[in-house]
Amino acid sequence: MKKGGFIYVLTNKLKTVLYIGVTSNLRARLWEHAHHENQNSFTDQYNVTCLVYYEWFDSIIAAIEREKQLKRWSRTKKIALVKVKNPEWRFLNEEVYEEIYSLLY
Repeated sequence: MKKGGFIYVLTNKLKTVLYIGVTSNLRARLWEHAHHENQNSFTDQYNVTCLVYYEWFDSIIAAIEREKQLKRWSRTKKIALVKVKNPEWRFLNEEVYEEIYSLLY
């Protein structure tokens, strides 16, 4: 398995909230969000469980740097980023699993 990391953008079902995170295991992290594993967290309180964007990096350090960069961006700029790869704002949670597998193995 390759080492590396993902940055990801989640939203709620109404697409009114944005959350940016970083992880080395996107599949497991999505499960944690969906099952509200971190009670009273931002994502738990606002029911932010729907993946709309992600990027893969060869190193977790690079992923963390990208996460920091995106968190400094305005909401407008974050929305524009998502629209580049996902113009319809489809929820990618299910379809992303196969692609993640191919990146890691």
